[in-house]
Amino acid sequence: MDLIDDPDPGINHPEFSVSEISGAIKRVIEGEFSHVRIKGEIGRVSFPRSGHVYLDLKDERAVLSAVIWKGVATHLQVRPEEGLEVVATGRITTFGGQSKYQLVIEDLKPAGVGALMAMLEKRKAMLAAEGLFDASRKKSIPFLPEVIGVVTSPSGAVIRDILHRLRDRFPRKVLIWPVAVQGDKCAPEVARAIAGFNGLTTGGAVPRPDVLIVARGGGSLEDLWGFNEEIVARAAASSDIPLISAVGHETDTTLIDFVSDLRAPTPTAAAELAVPVRHELAATLNEYGARMARALSTTLERRRQRVEDLSRALPKPEALFAYERQKLDHLSESLPKALMTRIQKSRMRLSDVGAVLRPSMAQSKYQHAKDQLDHLWPRLPKALHRSSVHHRADFEKLSRRFVSNLVTRKVRESQEAFEQSARSLRRAAGMDMSKRQDQLAALERLRETLGYKATLNRGYAVVRSGDQVVTSLKDAKSADALEIEFRDGRFDLSGKPRPSGKPMGSGSSKQGSLF
Repeated sequence: MDLIDDPDPGINHPEFSVSEISGAIKRVIEGEFSHVRIKGEIGRVSFPRSGHVYLDLKDERAVLSAVIWKGVATHLQVRPEEGLEVVATGRITTFGGQSKYQLVIEDLKPAGVGALMAMLEKRKAMLAAEGLFDASRKKSIPFLPEVIGVVTSPSGAVIRDILHRLRDRFPRKVLIWPVAVQGDKCAPEVARAIAGFNGLTTGGAVPRPDVLIVARGGGSLEDLWGFNEEIVARAAASSDIPLISAVGHETDTTLIDFVSDLRAPTPTAAAELAVPVRHELAATLNEYGARMARALSTTLERRRQRVEDLSRALPKPEALFAYERQKLDHLSESLPKALMTRIQKSRMRLSDVGAVLRPSMAQSKYQHAKDQLDHLWPRLPKALHRSSVHHRADFEKLSRRFVSNLVTRKVRESQEAFEQSARSLRRAAGMDMSKRQDQLAALERLRETLGYKATLNRGYAVVRSGDQVVTSLKDAKSADALEIEFRDGRFDLSGKPRPSGKPMGSGSSKQGSLF
């Protein structure tokens, strides 16, 4: 026998572990399908607490498992919904723990206009079932608002049309909240703008609008899709400020049109619905004033004629007082006789009473009263002494009881009053502290919003010459050196970039900016 035996027939292939063969398959599949676009219908969808999204893509013959990681899911333009036909872009990978392959989705878009319409109808039915389209919850638009808030793009023709129409009809104060009106940023920025306007306090540094206008020009279904997002519809439905939607042309319809308090066919029509025409209003007031004057004159003339008619029907004053005057004359003639008769009767009665009264009778009654007084006078001091002693004992007894009960009651009432005052002071201090904290937070948000750092984040730049800001071409030509400050740092025109201390926008809130 040879020192090295030949291997048995049929077992000359290398051996792999389960992990090795799983890794080899993973490398082959990921190398072959590193970037694919797959069209299919979304089946099962799962949203776990981790933030990832797990779903199935299917057609009539097969099902493909797919996953959307948390970082990608938060930036998707389309929320995965069961039954939606989509085009998914990503890479095929394997999951060795379950011996399965799956698609890691990096982008997800609806498969054509038909899919968008199907998703829109489904979303519309869901919101309608929640009662967001009910006419009973819609608020009336104020007749003449003092401040109008406009949510739109500051660079388009829409805002110019709105301002021009407001200036022609009835000039009002206008607050513009700039937003993107299409693309991925449209829906969150519009929702934040509506919530931001509602978050303003009455009487604050920035006035709270009386009515809101959400406006955009016409476009395709894809361009207007941001206004069909659920986040925008719910923000419009929860707005305490009356809202007018003016998205697209008259034939364009979005979800915000159904939840808004009033829909305008165009942005220009929205401005017309927001304010009346000042000249027409003045003419109407003048007409009403003239009608009121005519009505008042007519009423006075009618009343005067009525008084004259009634006066002619009344009898003359002489006829009204003739009987009473005759009666008075008769009584005046009878008065002297009645007085003489009264005097005679009184004199006869006085004579009868005087005949009964005699001096001896008065002297007898006086002597009897004097004798009774002389008898009772010696007994008066003893009676007074006994009465004073008795009353003094009763007084001392009552005074002891009264003082004890009074002091106890006064102490208890003082304690209760002190405790009540302490509670009131603590409650007032807590309310004042909460109010001051809210005011401080609002001022901080306003400071961050109105600072020039926020302006740099929107793409603007600041030109400096040393420590001075250059605002004109003349100053720029006369400057020795120029430096441009961008969002993420400063650039010396000599070619040396100088980073700023802190990246711009790191502490900005999601509320957005008013300017």
